[in-house]
Amino acid sequence: MAKLDWFISFENLRDLRRLCHWGPLIALGVIIICSIVAVLDSVLWYWPLDSPGASLNFLTLINWTVMILYNYFNAMFVGPGFVPPGWKPENAQDCRFLQYCKVCEGYKAPRSHHCRKCNRCVMKMDHHCPWINNCCGHRNHASFTLFLLLAPLGCIHASYIFIMTIYTQLCNRMKVILRNKTSIESWIEEKAKDRIQYYQTGETFVFPYDLGSRWRNFRQVFSGSASPEGDGMQWHVREGCHRYTLTVEQLKQKADKRVRSVRYRAVEHYSGACCPLTKGIRTFFTTPCTEEPRMKLARGDLVLATRGLKHWMYGDKITEGDHLPDGTRVRGWFPRRCVVKYVSDSGSDQSDDEKKTR
Repeated sequence: MAKLDWFISFENLRDLRRLCHWGPLIALGVIIICSIVAVLDSVLWYWPLDSPGASLNFLTLINWTVMILYNYFNAMFVGPGFVPPGWKPENAQDCRFLQYCKVCEGYKAPRSHHCRKCNRCVMKMDHHCPWINNCCGHRNHASFTLFLLLAPLGCIHASYIFIMTIYTQLCNRMKVILRNKTSIESWIEEKAKDRIQYYQTGETFVFPYDLGSRWRNFRQVFSGSASPEGDGMQWHVREGCHRYTLTVEQLKQKADKRVRSVRYRAVEHYSGACCPLTKGIRTFFTTPCTEEPRMKLARGDLVLATRGLKHWMYGDKITEGDHLPDGTRVRGWFPRRCVVKYVSDSGSDQSDDEKKTR
């Protein structure tokens, strides 16, 4: 309770004015910015909240921030403890062993020193720290030391998250360049493999733009001049492929998507917020990192889902009076927890209907 005395012992808000100084403003700015960036970077890019380890990592990052700020504010507002003005020892004869402070108009207690910044005699003064805009001394020595210990540990954890995110993103970027792909084309290739395996067609999809040499693929992007190779319309393709190999595969995938899409019915209202606060912490922190829209939902809406993540789905809303898969729809992402698989009046869901038509 002693450490919280500052919370109820402000003298005309004098202690709060300690925040209005370049030291605390910079220190708190760095702490808050680094904490927010580390948390968002971790859950959105490096380690989304879809496993116990990710949740532990998230809680550890939050814990660093809470403990750092707790000890920082204790060090600032609890303060070092000041010798009362006009203080003198109980035994008047002891005054001959003490120094007299003309500013405080009292004697300096043992181990105390006068601080010109605070304009007070400080008990067991260590030094005046501009980052807390206060002295480090008797009452806040432990909090100040813990702050100095926890801040670097939290920075090490945050730095690891930053470095691993950059490493992961940069290596993924170089992989697609060395194979002469884009991120979208890599996704198309993965879906091609899934389509062929699902239908057992016996096809073999060969990505047409891989020139067979990592160096040649690299040079097509980094040509050594201000402009990349080619005109952006005509592309060299590998042997056995033609210029429309990839687009033909895309047409097949779109047709397959219409067949394999699943209908869902909304059971919860969704406002269309990018990071909804009321749909669970995992939904909040795993929101898709894309500029694609979010789709508002009302209870009873029907949605044709075409793809999804663990906590989010993407699909087309089947508007009123539209009962065909290729009708006009509103598209976007929505939380998975807001919908359930649609069951028709006959008691069968879409997957059952698909089995009957095959």
